[in-house]
Amino acid sequence: MLISRQDIFEQSPQAQIVIDADRDRIVDANTAACRLLGYDHHLLVQTKVSHLHAEQLPTLIVFTQAVLAQGVYRTTRLMPRHALGRELRVEYFGSLIDNGSDGRLILLAVNDLVERQRRSIDDAAEDFMGGGLTEWQRAERVFRDIERENRLILRAAGEGIYGVNAEGKTTFVNPIAERLLGWSAEELTGRDIHTIIHHTRPDGSHYPHDQCPIYAAFSDGAVHRVDNEIFWCKDGTPLWVEYTSTPIRDRNVVVGAVVVFRDVSERKRSDEKLHAALMEVDQLRQRLELENAYLQEEIRIETNASGIVGRSEAVQATLRQIALVAPTDATVLITGESGTGKELIARAIHEASDRKDRPLIRVNCAAIPRELFESEFFGHAKGAFTGALRDRIGRFELADGGSLFLDEVGEIPPELQGKLLRILQEGQFERVGEERTRKVDVRIIAATNLDLKRAVQNRRFREDLYFRLAVFPIESVPLRARREDIPLLAQHFLARQSLARRQDLTLSNANIQTLQRYAWPGNVRELQNVIERAAILSRHGKLDFDLPDTPAPQKTQPRQPDPAVTFMTESQMRQLERENILSALHCSGGKISGKGGAADMLQMKPTTLASRIKALMI
Repeated sequence: MLISRQDIFEQSPQAQIVIDADRDRIVDANTAACRLLGYDHHLLVQTKVSHLHAEQLPTLIVFTQAVLAQGVYRTTRLMPRHALGRELRVEYFGSLIDNGSDGRLILLAVNDLVERQRRSIDDAAEDFMGGGLTEWQRAERVFRDIERENRLILRAAGEGIYGVNAEGKTTFVNPIAERLLGWSAEELTGRDIHTIIHHTRPDGSHYPHDQCPIYAAFSDGAVHRVDNEIFWCKDGTPLWVEYTSTPIRDRNVVVGAVVVFRDVSERKRSDEKLHAALMEVDQLRQRLELENAYLQEEIRIETNASGIVGRSEAVQATLRQIALVAPTDATVLITGESGTGKELIARAIHEASDRKDRPLIRVNCAAIPRELFESEFFGHAKGAFTGALRDRIGRFELADGGSLFLDEVGEIPPELQGKLLRILQEGQFERVGEERTRKVDVRIIAATNLDLKRAVQNRRFREDLYFRLAVFPIESVPLRARREDIPLLAQHFLARQSLARRQDLTLSNANIQTLQRYAWPGNVRELQNVIERAAILSRHGKLDFDLPDTPAPQKTQPRQPDPAVTFMTESQMRQLERENILSALHCSGGKISGKGGAADMLQMKPTTLASRIKALMI
């Protein structure tokens, strides 16, 4: 029985294709080729060769030309596309067919490389099984040794290591992980690891599974590194860790992940200590900057560098009071007229106290706008109000450990007096816009030229605050009550002017008599200004004092007032003016300016009336 060549071609187990190289078409293909490529025979022979290799046309041309030129050629670089769209890894063995004048035909013998590899593995397994029991035992020993080496590696590792499958279940845990977490391998294996050690964030909030970087390795197949999270130990304590979650793949499919972590608790504590130290340094820097600004301001303010000058009994009594109260932390209230040297007394108290190494912070309460009092005294947090671009330290915090001089304390608004009383009693306050309570240790020295007792009676000053301030009152005596100190003070101020102007200036007896005859309503400050003006106007060292010829009051018995003569004190006049303005405002319905306004009724400028309303705290 004869078998035709066509039958041999058709029944060959190797895929074979006949192509027309000149016309780019498939002439014929056997059943094995149709099965390999996934095409029906009728459809395959209607397909162009270039369509099977749509993205490899240059490689196809090179292969075809090589076959035509050499007669036979082999390549594994061409990958025909299966009917379902996937590329096939094959080996082409092409040979030229002599077809006379009908064109040049090429016979392609196609070998499936994937199938060939599978057959090689099967052959190796068959050879292995043929080796008998001895070969099996040797292989078992090899695998056992590999497993033992892997376990030794896991045990010797310095980091905690555990594995999870694609369902999040623990597959293995090394001894370091057991020691760090407190869980044994038996307790963790086969359980959802996230719900056991990774269920809660450092801030106490719930940690969902779908946000866990360890589990994210299953979905995106990427390595995830985290530097600052916590794992929860068996005893409920948090363990600060850094970890890496690396996906495990089997045949390009992610089947789990290996997590390597280390304890960074000590580093975390060190970082927190460093952060706290840096914050403290920053606060100290801000504090020193403000202290420097205040000290520079104090340098600009002219003060008596030699301290309190005078030999009168009034000055000596003041010095004795300073010596008594300075070593204590008692609050001091200095009263007296403007210009009598209340600030000098405050400085003398501070310099003689145990707080002299810390600054004396001065606050002029009369110069601070009402709306900024609280911020100036207690500071504010960033964003507490418009313009609060950064945290600001208040005067109380700046004076911590030192002394705070509240000049013109009677001008503090009533709404802030309660907060001032609290810090005097408890040493605690809050910055504006901040809930944190801060503690300070500050010695208060207050000064005023007002009659605080009368202000308490008129309900313009809190009585409890007055008694808290007036623990140790000191009166600064006016200059007219210690005329014997005028020559000493004048000479002291003149010496400073002589040094500044580099000329010798002296006081004559006539100059001293002129100065002692004057009443000095501006007290020592006025005397200092008069001396400076005379030094500027001096000619050839001669001083001339242009003072009103007002005799100074003599130390005689005060004259008894005439009962028939009536008069009003300054406080009574202020109260009368206050009531008069209130009446005008009532009649005008609260209107200040314009026709029919209170200013029109009182026949004064609206700006003047507004100033008096503010001064009288209406």
